[in-house]
Amino acid sequence: MAGPRDPAERCSCRNTDCLERPLRRLFEGLASGVAACPWPFVLVPLLLSGGLGAGFLFLPQRQANDIEGQFTPTWGPAKAERDFVRQHFPPNDSWRFSAPRLITEGTYAALIAVATDGTSVLEPAAWAEVLRLNAAVRDAEYERLCARTADGCASPNPLLRPGDEEPPKNLSFPFNGSDFLGTALGGVETDDGQVRSARALKLLYYLREDGPEAQDSRRWLESFLGNISAKLAELRLSSIQVTYFTSLSRQEEFEGNTKSVIPLFSITYFLTITFAIVSCLRLSCIRNNTWLASCGVLSSGLAVLSSFGLLLFCGVPFVVTVANAPFLILGVGVDDMFIMIASWEQSLRRKDKSNVKSLLAETYAEAALSVTITTLTDVLAFFIGTWTAFPSVRSFCIYTGTAFVFCYVYTLTFFGAVLVLNHKREQGNRHWLTCMRVDVGKDQAENCLYNACCIGNGSRQPSEPEGEHPMSIFFQKYYGPFVTNKWIKLLLVLLYGAYLGGSIYGCTQIREGIDLRNLANDDSYIIPYYDDEKYFSTYGPRVMVVITESVDYWNKSVRLGIESCVQNLESISYVDRNLSESWLREYTKIAIGGLVNINNKTDFLNRLTIMFKIRPSFEWDINKTQDEIEASRFFIQTVNVTSAVDEKNLLNQLREAAKQCSIPLQVYHPAFIYYDQYLVIVQNTIQNVVIAAGAMLVVSLLLIPNPLCCLWVTFAIASVIVGVAGFMTFWSVNLDSISMINLVICIGFSVDFSAHISYAFVTSGESSANKRATEALSLLGYPVLQGAVSTILGVVVLAASNAYIFRTFFKIMFLVILFGAVHGLVFIPVFLTFFGNFGSSPHNTMSKKLEHRFRNDNDCP
Repeated sequence: MAGPRDPAERCSCRNTDCLERPLRRLFEGLASGVAACPWPFVLVPLLLSGGLGAGFLFLPQRQANDIEGQFTPTWGPAKAERDFVRQHFPPNDSWRFSAPRLITEGTYAALIAVATDGTSVLEPAAWAEVLRLNAAVRDAEYERLCARTADGCASPNPLLRPGDEEPPKNLSFPFNGSDFLGTALGGVETDDGQVRSARALKLLYYLREDGPEAQDSRRWLESFLGNISAKLAELRLSSIQVTYFTSLSRQEEFEGNTKSVIPLFSITYFLTITFAIVSCLRLSCIRNNTWLASCGVLSSGLAVLSSFGLLLFCGVPFVVTVANAPFLILGVGVDDMFIMIASWEQSLRRKDKSNVKSLLAETYAEAALSVTITTLTDVLAFFIGTWTAFPSVRSFCIYTGTAFVFCYVYTLTFFGAVLVLNHKREQGNRHWLTCMRVDVGKDQAENCLYNACCIGNGSRQPSEPEGEHPMSIFFQKYYGPFVTNKWIKLLLVLLYGAYLGGSIYGCTQIREGIDLRNLANDDSYIIPYYDDEKYFSTYGPRVMVVITESVDYWNKSVRLGIESCVQNLESISYVDRNLSESWLREYTKIAIGGLVNINNKTDFLNRLTIMFKIRPSFEWDINKTQDEIEASRFFIQTVNVTSAVDEKNLLNQLREAAKQCSIPLQVYHPAFIYYDQYLVIVQNTIQNVVIAAGAMLVVSLLLIPNPLCCLWVTFAIASVIVGVAGFMTFWSVNLDSISMINLVICIGFSVDFSAHISYAFVTSGESSANKRATEALSLLGYPVLQGAVSTILGVVVLAASNAYIFRTFFKIMFLVILFGAVHGLVFIPVFLTFFGNFGSSPHNTMSKKLEHRFRNDNDCP
């Protein structure tokens, strides 16, 4: 009959390793299988990766880089509003085109002509060049495909009149007669409402986007983009400077981001392999760990190949943001490799080297649990990140989370088998590169140069015990006592207060939403175009106000209700009430003239044609059946919408005013599709962060057998997240779907650094808090530092990218790793010394294990 369990093994509030023990036994069993027959564990991952890698053949079909589809909320209200408008006000660009009435952005080519030397585009020389530019663009194919009105092709600018080559004079602004010039002339200076000068002029060449001509229109735009630079050079324009853009430009430039980052993969792998080799390099032709380092990097590459191939086989969309994942996986995979090699080296010092099963079992029992904790927290963070309204975030999290799973599996199988094979080579005294047996004679044993090149260590014989790693000595003798000095601790507490204060301030200044210009490369031709749009920033979107149900327009109280609703919308600070356009107001004016009785239903419906003769465009604003008006729309003009904050406030205020109206109203503009992100980005981010942090706490409680340690891990998660969110504002990073990905990553990585240090502290057997902090740093300071450097190396090349998406990934990952490492190496040890008398375990068995594992390690981590 079994005796009573050792108190150290019982589950309690002070000892919660109920799950840890069976996991250790499981890993020991796996290690025995790998050690007994390593070659299948090497070959199967290679073959599996080769087979799954064939999924990359489906990459062209799986690419889903539609900006609207990937970077706007899946169920955004504006998409439903657009469907309603399309159903009740179907466009017709073959004979009744009207740009303000477009349901989508439209199919178009745009040119902005800016007068040089601070002059006006309305001066004769500049105007003549504008006319030449217009003639160069309007070729025969354009005349066939252009969006049409009753008078022919829709004019690219209301000031361009056929046959009139003189600059327009005596212009009113923003309305010149019935023409709205607010979006046609930019940088306007007026005198009593009359235009005195204008710095810029916009030309918009709309093409048909519906019907059989749609594909021809796309080809014309592609030809336009290919030829416009040459045309501008031929025109030799001196009085105006021209920038250009098309409805295809943003999408094409965004898709080009992936190609721009491909060359960085080779640089990243070179840097990582170099760092891994240098970290594990030994002056021994036998015990050199070069192949281990290289295979560790290869293991990460196989994980990327397998996971991406599998998901491409399964049809998961591949978004450009997913191209960030391999850089991240490489850094994490190398970190896992360092942990495995460190545990293996420690096992070699304690175990019989001839018993490879025992060696690998102990390695797995120690290292695999640490790798499991960090992998599980990271994978949980990513899969929780799939609960988002942004498809781009969802795809990234699915690809990266799956890759982490493969990376974990290959580390425990492929890399474990490589450890065994490499050990057998060492036991056979074979050269690390050629695998040829190295023989050493007595006369050669005293030759230091020969020992360094062919035996192992020029300073001592291989049989002599090896001393502590210099970095471990540094942390133990210098750094640990330094940070535990009472005056230094006071300084660090003040420093943390400054960090926290700056972070909280940054969080209050955070900017929401993705700037569409950031989806293009820095050297893209569309960036100067966006810069020139500042001349037209006074007037924003012309918003549709849609009455969504059939109402009795011939009822005076209903008309007054509609007028009250429109006036409420016009009272918003972002709306110019003088620039509204309402068919009902115009019809009411006609009725006042006695031409129609609008209080009679029959008269109201039958006499609408009178108004249509005066204002033909109003016919497109009324969805009329024989005996009712199913829906109708008005237009209001927004102004001074110049920032993301303005866009958010505009959308919220318009929708709130429409919601409060007694008449069923909705507001719509194609830009609202993108404005919708402001409604969910903060909510989605907080939701994912809170859920993921809760999941991390649960995992920590299950796998880290000390509640106090879990408390400090939770504190570190919160502190690092606040820091990253605050400081990314100072680094000009918005809170958008791209940065939201990284904040989710932040949770998993903030666990990695703090968990090891705090756990080593609470399980230490030292007598004082300062000594426990010093011991924790001496044991784990260098591995934490090495893991941080390897992860940063994995993403550092993205800093050189021309694309905002990849630079943002680098910036936030840098902040995550920097703040995570600083918390693990600076703040957490100091704070632990203040609370060191609470929660210290009376059993220091785990401390001894940690000491054996990380002490005297002068090879890797």
